[in-house]
Amino acid sequence: MADSSTYTQLLKEVREKSAAINTTPLIKRDFISLSKSNTTSYKKENAFRVMQWNLLAQALCQTSDGFILCPNAALDWSYRQHHIMEELLTYCADIYFLEELDHYPFVEKEMQKIGFSGLFFPKPDSPCLYQAINNGADGCAIFWRNSQFKLLSHDSIILLNDKGIETNQVALLCNFESMSGKKLLCAVTHLKSKTGFEEYRFQQGKYLEKVLSEKANGLPVILCGDFNAEPTEKVVKVMKSSKLMLKSAYTNLSLHEDEPPYTTWKVRAGRKGGEKEEVCHTIDYIFYSENSLACTGLLKLPTADEIGKDFLPSYAYPSDHLSLVADFQLL
Repeated sequence: MADSSTYTQLLKEVREKSAAINTTPLIKRDFISLSKSNTTSYKKENAFRVMQWNLLAQALCQTSDGFILCPNAALDWSYRQHHIMEELLTYCADIYFLEELDHYPFVEKEMQKIGFSGLFFPKPDSPCLYQAINNGADGCAIFWRNSQFKLLSHDSIILLNDKGIETNQVALLCNFESMSGKKLLCAVTHLKSKTGFEEYRFQQGKYLEKVLSEKANGLPVILCGDFNAEPTEKVVKVMKSSKLMLKSAYTNLSLHEDEPPYTTWKVRAGRKGGEKEEVCHTIDYIFYSENSLACTGLLKLPTADEIGKDFLPSYAYPSDHLSLVADFQLL
């Protein structure tokens, strides 16, 4: 791992660079501790933090995404790149699960400065490639802190439907060994978007759950992603009913294990008659094997006031999706 001075200096630099363009600070959030009386039995070497984030493809955010309330300058890569890195660095995760990443070389180079390695798997037919200005295909990535995790193996998977036909969505699986010798299977995915594709996502999710079950071999599992599915959709129920004993981390904040009210909140140009289209719902998840992992803390989601009247993205936040951050303990 890079020393703390390198980490602090990089965070300072990205904050200064974004402030030089626009002084609006990044939305700041606090952690909620879920620790119980038995936390004294937890071992520090088995503790780690993960971040799940769809960070919004650059090639799409100024074109087809239609974020009509967001100033175009706030979407320009010359500005966004600094707030993206600030969000990644601020919460000091040990493993990052990222979707809709179309500037992988840039993020990889920055993360290497602080002792991280990464893997990337693009979509077979990324919509980014059809934009006049693009930086290549978008896809899923996993970054890990080298001082805490060793990569044992990985699989890049194109998700199949029920007929065994490849879809345009992918998953990236990494088998890690922690410095304490414990092993962990991590996966990131980004399922098909848009209303009307519920069955499509269901089939993708079934296939992914099957692959994970085959690969896990009793290992703890963390599955993160933008599922593009609200909590009532069948694909979410597939994960929560899996024999992998998967639990959604953010349900730990609810007495009745409800999901949070939103992980994305945006306004787009309407597709019918030019009317504005406001979207506020939960479609991003951190699933974990609750029989072998304890969730000990979560990053709070910002309130409506903290997000602001123009919603996401904005000068205060570079993506239309909020990052999810969870602390875990390997049992």
